[in-house]
Amino acid sequence: MPSAITSSGSPDYYTVGVDFGTLSGRAVVVRVRDGKEIGAAVHVYPHGVIDEALPGGGPQLPPDWALQHPEDWREVLRVAIPTALAEAGVDPACVIGIGTDFTACTVLPAAADGTPLCELPGWAGRPHAWPKLWKHHAAQPQADRINALAHARGEKWISRYGGKISAEWQYAKALQVLEEDSEAYDACRRWIEAADWIVWQLTGRESRNACTAGYKGIYQDGAYPTADYLGALHPRFADFPATRLEHPLSPLGSRVGGLCAQAADWTGLPEGIAVAAGNVDAHVTAPAAGAVDNGRLLAIMGTSTCHILNGDTLAEVPGICGVVDGGIVEGAYGYEAGQSAVGDIFAWWLAQGVPEHYRTEAESSGEDLHVLLSRKAADQQVGAHGLVALDWLGGNRSTLVDHHLSGVIVGLTLDTRPEDIYRALLEATAYGTRTITEAFEDGDVPVTEFIVAGGLKKNPLLMQIYADVLRRPVSLAASEQGPALGSAIHAAIAAGAHRDVREAAAAMGRVHRHAYLPDPRRADAYDALYAEYRALHDHFGQGPDLLLHRLRRIRNTARTATTA
Repeated sequence: MPSAITSSGSPDYYTVGVDFGTLSGRAVVVRVRDGKEIGAAVHVYPHGVIDEALPGGGPQLPPDWALQHPEDWREVLRVAIPTALAEAGVDPACVIGIGTDFTACTVLPAAADGTPLCELPGWAGRPHAWPKLWKHHAAQPQADRINALAHARGEKWISRYGGKISAEWQYAKALQVLEEDSEAYDACRRWIEAADWIVWQLTGRESRNACTAGYKGIYQDGAYPTADYLGALHPRFADFPATRLEHPLSPLGSRVGGLCAQAADWTGLPEGIAVAAGNVDAHVTAPAAGAVDNGRLLAIMGTSTCHILNGDTLAEVPGICGVVDGGIVEGAYGYEAGQSAVGDIFAWWLAQGVPEHYRTEAESSGEDLHVLLSRKAADQQVGAHGLVALDWLGGNRSTLVDHHLSGVIVGLTLDTRPEDIYRALLEATAYGTRTITEAFEDGDVPVTEFIVAGGLKKNPLLMQIYADVLRRPVSLAASEQGPALGSAIHAAIAAGAHRDVREAAAAMGRVHRHAYLPDPRRADAYDALYAEYRALHDHFGQGPDLLLHRLRRIRNTARTATTA
């Protein structure tokens, strides 16, 4: 079949890529021979991010919780895929494969047959029975203990993760379940990434992908952490990988099964077509954005930002999220870093800090608030607002790896305007990305190009700020649905239409090189502001008994007392 697909005059074949994001799922129908996106659809999750109370009037959730509803994910299969197929107008019989990706680490407790614990009788009212979204940060105390013990024991794997395991990842979240609801932990037979769970729904059988196991499951050199180490964290945690994680790992782009009858009925796709191994939304985007070669740093910028980078050597870079052999592309070491909140920060300011007359102005001019504030801020001289902000409103993913840090804005006066703060927040995220980029280069992992994918690439002011702050050109992924296109590319590999990810990326990926260029004068001005950012970064983010930690403890104590 592969030769028939690619030979001249043969019928066109297609794959479907589905990207499960934080607030919605997106499906695209993609032509295999050239990556053209023929149809697309978005389905917004009805339950969104569950961070206040469980569905159906359940108990109030404590601070720093973020859950999701697995039925929202199934609805993407039932709604977005048929809608995208209808828009594409292609014969479903010409679809040869489906690939999926997920935000990570979004993870859930499940029964042995894959049923989410929250859907079993009697469990819907138990918060720990629900899937924990990537930005569930309530497991920071568990993460701190995981890290302290790993360093005390000299565990080899800790250096592969920049010296710190994140509160967002599998082990901290699972340990929180064990310590706060041991009955839920006992009932959990499979602790599984949503990226693998959705593939289970598509194929009818369990699979585990190498990407999430390596970056989120501490799987290094063919093994998970030892029972001896895990038992020292908690005696009942010793067998966690053996009882809830262990399963053969599937390489990225591999065929893990055929589409089962139930999933075929949901999606309108042919039963038995290739289903690709699950993947992480950021990592799967690399072939879609022309970022498979070593040195090309890809920033997938949305509610958060994930930075991924391939290198030819294994290096241990302090403060990054991880390095995995073949974690992005076979034959290269895949590095990951990130910022826990980026688009979420801008959305917060629009929701909380913009006066009504700005909203009226935006409505009268036909602009949304992002466009209005960007226009008002665009003509400012660099530094004219007198502000520097720390981009930690969702904690710090890299390079401090501390989700109990919080945002800071300094320089406020009675003259400060909404667009001033908006621009300062845009700049803060660029400073955070520069910190990550410098960490890679200081760690002997070269960065030769900076590429942006995701929804935030549509903001010209933001992209120019990044070019100026980073002192390097900014390239843009051509697709508006980079992760979904990347999943479709991996589906083409799983279906046998392309030999490997590099060949598929050359045929199906697209990027606009050097879409934004740095201005030397503005870059000089940003160097001075970045120095102030780093001073604030070190003052508020390093050392014992941090002020921001104390404030969070005070807040959490007060909120817990209020909801008790």
